[in-house]
Amino acid sequence: MAPVLKEVLKVLDGIAPFSLAEEWDNSGFQVGFLSDEIRKAVISLDPTIKCLKIAAERKAQLLLTHHPLIFKPLSRIDTDAYPGDVISEALRARISIVALHTNLDMAKGGINDILAQMIGLQDLEALHKKNDAEDDLEGLGRIGHLPSAMPLSSVARMIMDTLGSTGLSVTGPADKEIKKIAILGGAGGGELSCASEKGADLFITGDIRHHEALMADALGLALIDAGHFNLERAAMHIFADHLRDRFKDAGWDLKLEIYEDEKMPFRHLSRENTF
Repeated sequence: MAPVLKEVLKVLDGIAPFSLAEEWDNSGFQVGFLSDEIRKAVISLDPTIKCLKIAAERKAQLLLTHHPLIFKPLSRIDTDAYPGDVISEALRARISIVALHTNLDMAKGGINDILAQMIGLQDLEALHKKNDAEDDLEGLGRIGHLPSAMPLSSVARMIMDTLGSTGLSVTGPADKEIKKIAILGGAGGGELSCASEKGADLFITGDIRHHEALMADALGLALIDAGHFNLERAAMHIFADHLRDRFKDAGWDLKLEIYEDEKMPFRHLSRENTF
């Protein structure tokens, strides 16, 4: 049987409770039709107009994303500009949009657990445990140990191989011994001090700013900026597999497809690699 969207939301809330989302966030139901049957869903990182049109071409009834379409209340909807164009197209194609953002970052088994497992970390706990959380794996980011120490240069190569990326931004000596690692998908510069205080040798995240890199150097903490997009995109692929299993366990005839052609919104140019 095919579930209606209300039923899908209940299962999603069981996996990554919407109550875990940060106060500034807007995870959950974004736009759509709560009583519609969902027979096919497309999962992606961002709710772009291109992705929405692909979902419509695939005759999906649900677009499930990590980043929300609507962060703050809208004072107007301009159908020629984002996010109004996506809202308009979603309503026209009768496609609902649901976001699993910071609730999926915080949840046990969510984005950060997946990233930690991808690089083989052990003895995991939340980097920044959520207030009043009973579980040590409920909170922002993860921190754990490698099975054996590795030089920073080797860890960096391992991260590139794991994410399938062509480059990273790294601070710290190439031969620095790395054993304890903190990791946080998305933009995690605000947790530098927390990673240092918890004894991390290396902090892996995205969107590191200049002054944050200087702060890490002063703290003696190595940094790898693996890219906001690359980290979360890799984790969402694995999360999609977990989600298919949950839908199957529920006895649902609900097909989940990944939007494979999604790309980061900018690209790096060099003298050898130009437009």
